[in-house]
Amino acid sequence: MVDDTELLRGAGLRVTAPRLAALRAIETRPHTTADDLVTALAAELPTTSHQAVYGVLGALTGAGLVRRIEPAGSPARYERRTGDNHHHIVCTMCGAIGDVDCAVGHAPCLTPSETHGFAVTTAEVTYWGICEQCAAAEQSGIDTDAVAANRPEPS
Repeated sequence: MVDDTELLRGAGLRVTAPRLAALRAIETRPHTTADDLVTALAAELPTTSHQAVYGVLGALTGAGLVRRIEPAGSPARYERRTGDNHHHIVCTMCGAIGDVDCAVGHAPCLTPSETHGFAVTTAEVTYWGICEQCAAAEQSGIDTDAVAANRPEPS
């Protein structure tokens, strides 16, 4: 397994403390937002600005080391799982996001009925539903906002 330092160098990026910290934080908490990443990095690198975090995310995304996903109604999210054309499932109540593997095991996973002359290389699907915790909370009459605030995100 390649460590993050070698990963950055292999992608042609300079190895910096903010980039290393961002990779660790995104690995620990997949589907993180830029704001959550700012908070995570502040604990380790208190002088890192919001702008620096956005610059780091741009560099990591541009190099293909991090994937940016944009579920409707949610800020952009970042994950380290790249290159496998997996999809996502989003809870409509709390916004939790989970990974869904491609059913056929290779890109593009789906075959469109019409390609309009395109050579399809990937498909990005977002499934929407209610997670187990929110469904249970709703059935029990518990405030789902409280459940969302206290639950770890699925991976």
